[in-house]
Amino acid sequence: MNAAERDAAEQASAFAHPHARPDATVSYGPHPDQLVDLYAPRSGPERVTADTESPRRADPGAARAPAAAPGPGSAHAAAPGPGSAHAAAPGAKGADLTRPGPGSALLTAPGAGKVPLVVVLHGGAWRAAYDRRHVSPFAAFLARRGLAVASVEYRRGGAAPGAAGRWPETFDDVAAALDALPALVADALPEADTGRVVLTGHSAGGHLALWAAARHALPPGSPWRLPGPRVAGVVALAPIADLVRARELSVCSDAALQLLGGPERFEERRPSADPAALLPTGVPTTIVHGRDDIVVPAEVTASYARSAGEAGQAVRLTLVEDAGHFPLIDPAADACALVADEVTRLLTRP
Repeated sequence: MNAAERDAAEQASAFAHPHARPDATVSYGPHPDQLVDLYAPRSGPERVTADTESPRRADPGAARAPAAAPGPGSAHAAAPGPGSAHAAAPGAKGADLTRPGPGSALLTAPGAGKVPLVVVLHGGAWRAAYDRRHVSPFAAFLARRGLAVASVEYRRGGAAPGAAGRWPETFDDVAAALDALPALVADALPEADTGRVVLTGHSAGGHLALWAAARHALPPGSPWRLPGPRVAGVVALAPIADLVRARELSVCSDAALQLLGGPERFEERRPSADPAALLPTGVPTTIVHGRDDIVVPAEVTASYARSAGEAGQAVRLTLVEDAGHFPLIDPAADACALVADEVTRLLTRP
């Protein structure tokens, strides 16, 4: 099996799981894509249901985006960067879909009965063809690990067919969703501790997770800037973490270039959009990347890790052996269990 065939098989496995219905869907704005799916912490097998059923306390006006579609990619080698903790981990199939996972008993806040909140940002090269539904099994997987989960939808695509992202709407939505979550979660998911929030995201969603964790480092005057960090950490999965390197490698058919409005706007907008331009953040950061990824080459995250090291920030970088782009969000893959363990590790760190 060549690299392209393997990537296709891994994608098919990740997308083969039934949609995992959330416990609630809430709205953070008037646009149909300004929605968040909420999953309560639980143990045991994930609940999968027909799409005709409605989640509890769902927004009656909620609309679902189109189903996911595959995207292009290219292959490059990975290299660890200075200042990063680098490890290799297996990525073989066969994860236990029901075990709660190590450290899950330590997640509940003493006396409060609350558990940390994990915010999931889906990938898909910021293109409209991908929505949050394809990561619903991953969100439910994290919920079975004893975590409260919020899976965020945001505006994607553009005027041209297949365009990547909308400027500034994609960033507007991610910022607005995170700012609104404490109030939304207080009613719809009271089990969640909004004082302990970890961001995670896959591919383009990994870029958005790193960006959202770094909003306090945005240029002065940015409408998205915060006075300080608001999250406990970020676990980015095969993220498009360095937009310059992604542009050089034409990742996902020049998606990074399209996200920022083309070559004439790229350098102007990059300081407000590129996680590699916002270092150091001071936010605990973990990156998990399949060593054999041909969609977002691991060199993209290695470049981010090198920039972090040069800026004086340590980034934990784990390259997963025998794994490409999609096992990180596939509950049937050991790589996905590794991701959940990394989230737990970050939450239980001294």
